[in-house]
Amino acid sequence: MLNISGIQEGFVLDHIKAGASLSIYHYLKLDQLDCCVAIIKNARSKKMGKKDMIKVECPIDKLDLDILGFIDHNITVNIIKGEQIVEKRRLRLPKEIKNVIRCKNPRCISSIEQELDQIFILTDEDKEVYRCKYCEEKYERK
Repeated sequence: MLNISGIQEGFVLDHIKAGASLSIYHYLKLDQLDCCVAIIKNARSKKMGKKDMIKVECPIDKLDLDILGFIDHNITVNIIKGEQIVEKRRLRLPKEIKNVIRCKNPRCISSIEQELDQIFILTDEDKEVYRCKYCEEKYERK
């Protein structure tokens, strides 16, 4: 049995799809933080079969919940203080995301002007459709 010690203050990202933890690690730029990070891959789960988890020992304000909600809004964020879970947050799809995905339209102003932020707006929450703020090009999830 694998044992990862508890954390004093920080957060645990739970219910990550099996195999997705490393991409989340990079999207959230956890490699740039000066704190302890534990990645657990393919843990047994009654609900999911297999899942990944990420434990991070640093304040929650270092975490970009918008990017995390865009990546997978089914992830649970457990906030830890004094080695106890003090709050559980459910993620939602963000209404707007900035500089996470790029517009594929070659005529879009965001493709021409390199300094311009890539901004996408949530247009259909049920179908998880995002559109470019400038040209309304639809973002297709793979």
